[in-house]
Amino acid sequence: MGFFDFMVESIAIDLGTANTLIIHNDKVVVDEPSIVAKDVKTGEVIAFGKRARQMHGRAHRGIRTIRPLKDGVIADFHSAEQMIRGFINMINRPKTIFPVQLKMVICIPSGITEVEKRAVMDSAEHAGAKEVWLIHEPMAAAIGIGIDVMEPEGNMVIDIGGGTTEIAVISLGGIVTDKSIKVAGDEFTNNIQNYMKTRYNIAIGDNMAEKIKINVGSALTELEDPPPNFAVHGRDLMNGIPKEVVVTYKEIANALNNSIEQIEAAIMNALFTTPPALSADIYNTGLFLTGGGGMLRGLDKRISLKTKLPVYVAEDPLRAVARGTGIALKNTSGYSFLIQ
Repeated sequence: MGFFDFMVESIAIDLGTANTLIIHNDKVVVDEPSIVAKDVKTGEVIAFGKRARQMHGRAHRGIRTIRPLKDGVIADFHSAEQMIRGFINMINRPKTIFPVQLKMVICIPSGITEVEKRAVMDSAEHAGAKEVWLIHEPMAAAIGIGIDVMEPEGNMVIDIGGGTTEIAVISLGGIVTDKSIKVAGDEFTNNIQNYMKTRYNIAIGDNMAEKIKINVGSALTELEDPPPNFAVHGRDLMNGIPKEVVVTYKEIANALNNSIEQIEAAIMNALFTTPPALSADIYNTGLFLTGGGGMLRGLDKRISLKTKLPVYVAEDPLRAVARGTGIALKNTSGYSFLIQ
């Protein structure tokens, strides 16, 4: 190790639509919602992460909350740059007399365009990065759950994040077949909000819809271990009075059905375009579910019934992509699939 290596710090970033995770020294040091709050008059960022999420839907006219990423890509370049810089500043790093250079590996959706890739690179560089590599989310997820991506063996990974669902067949250090659709956790949230409007005539915020998804979200109308019913609070659309209704997991399963059918169709499409030799591997290894959406009750069973293949939910699926990005950070010279 040379003297100047001490002046380089390496961080891995899972820059997600819903959450951003940062790995530094093999540890998750930042796990925050991807949201910023700005002063409307000055444009100054007054909060980001958990604090900004608390303000979301509750702020007065002088404060605006922004989610800089939409459908897995940067929608607000300036806000994304400020958010990344803010999250990096949250890392507890030792003070040095010399300026420290940052080396970053950032994960991106597999269906991203060249312009969108450039936006991620530019945001990272403006936030202080001197070296930036990009890694596709399904590849990072596969590495994060312990798959040897360099082996001549096919593995299918389904990563259901906040903005996109990434489906990929991986072999020999590359993505052979991939499908990226903009149906994921955010769409589930919208489905729940729309259901509450049409069925109960109440409006609910994003945070309440998220609580419903966590407490009674389901992909199946029949579960072996059903969750208890959940009390929902919102605003009555008829008279504006705060109102409480109780929902069941069966109702939410019906509300999410169309979105889950789209994910199933994308999986079937990816399987259909997979080369026969890799299909044989997948028959033996099964499908791997990662991302927050992979935690939806009964989703693994439903996909298994549809594909007639075994489906496995990764251990700690929320952090699988971040773990894989962290491993890639230590192998930038050995992983030829990293984009620079």
